[in-house]
This record gives sequence, structure tokens and C-alpha cells, in this order.
Amino acid sequence: MVQVTSDRGAAATGLSPDALRVRAAQLGLFETPILHAQLQEPATIDADLRLAILSRAAGDAGGLNRSNIGGWHSDTDMLAWGGPAAGRLADLAIRMARRASHFEGRDPARVEWTVRMWANISPPGALNMSHAHPGILWAAVYYLDMGTDPTDADLGGELYFEDPRFPVTMMRLPGFRMIGIDGQPQSNERRLPTRAGDLVLFPSWLRHGVRPHRGSRDRISIAMNIDVKG
Repeated sequence: MVQVTSDRGAAATGLSPDALRVRAAQLGLFETPILHAQLQEPATIDADLRLAILSRAAGDAGGLNRSNIGGWHSDTDMLAWGGPAAGRLADLAIRMARRASHFEGRDPARVEWTVRMWANISPPGALNMSHAHPGILWAAVYYLDMGTDPTDADLGGELYFEDPRFPVTMMRLPGFRMIGIDGQPQSNERRLPTRAGDLVLFPSWLRHGVRPHRGSRDRISIAMNIDVKG
């Protein structure tokens, strides 16, 4: 609850400044859902996923140029060449999307879900520029190998999300921040710490990226576009 006193309004009515107050309840509206899961037994699919990805990269060294800078991006048909392990991962992501979705007059369990999947290999120094995935419902990323060793000091490589409400105010008053329901200035960016075995699902329109990877080995992740037909 926030209490505000208006000296100007009080002066205009001839009342003392303490006579005019307003008590405001602050509400957090329009929630942006992000589901952050940890696979219980990632080893059951990780070895097969790694083998499929490394084999694909060996035969397609160039890959695709998307948001990736300094890293390898496979084609988006990983469900065709990733084997049963890729299918199992896609099924898990769809289950998360069902849990976070509502369709007016339709059951999320009965609509036909679709997945486009690709792999990313990021050597030290690689990053992903800020971007969004237009035209679909959900995006997801699975972390197969963080590319770090216990001796690595500055790991980097954080997944970050940009607040979609901020661009206009940032152009006019870069230092402006709204106060959140926790009483603190809201950040225009949130970084999400992740580890191997994590599966993260978020709205496709939410701009996101990856900070430069500073581990000592290649980092391997799998991204997905998740949508429904009709």
C-alpha cells in the first residue's frame, strides 16, 4: 500500500497539506510466464543427443547464421536427424507448453502441437544477439553441456530476457525505471542462471539472447519453436 499527499491540491482547497491523502494498492498485472525445469534423468537422452549433434556439425561446418555470433547453428530439422532422444525432448517441451497454455473452447491436450528444433554449439567467446521468434506461441531451450570446468572463473553465457515495455522510455529517459511490487526499481533485463539438464520455456515474442560464453569448452544447447496447427 502506497500513501501519497498532495500539497498543491490541499493549497487549492484551503485545506492543510495533511488533509489530502490517497492510499494506493500496487498490482502486478500482465504476467509473463517462464517455465524453468530440470530434467530428472538427463543422462537417458544426453549421450544420444550429443552424438547426433556432433555428427551433424561435422558434416555441416558452416551451419546457419541467425542470432548466433561465433557459434554453430544447425538446420531446424533436428527432429528428422536427432533420433528418438530428440523426439523425447520435444515431447517434454510440449508437455510444458500445454501446462502454460489456454485456448478458448479448446483443450490444450487435444490440439495438434508442432515443434521445430535445432542445435547450437558455442565455443568460448560465442554469443547470441537479442532476438525474438515471431509467428509462433512458445520458444524453448535445453542445456546439454554448459561448456565449463570447475576451474573456470568467469563463466558468462547467461540467458537473458528483455522487458518488452521499456524501449520507448529507454529512448527518451534511459535512467527511468518503474517501481515494482517489491518496492525496487524494475530492471529492463533479467538474466536466468541455468545448468546442464535445464529446459526453459518462454513466450516466443519475448526478446532474449545469450551473453558471451566464457567457459573453457564448447557449450551445447538445443532450441525449439513450439506452436499448434489451426
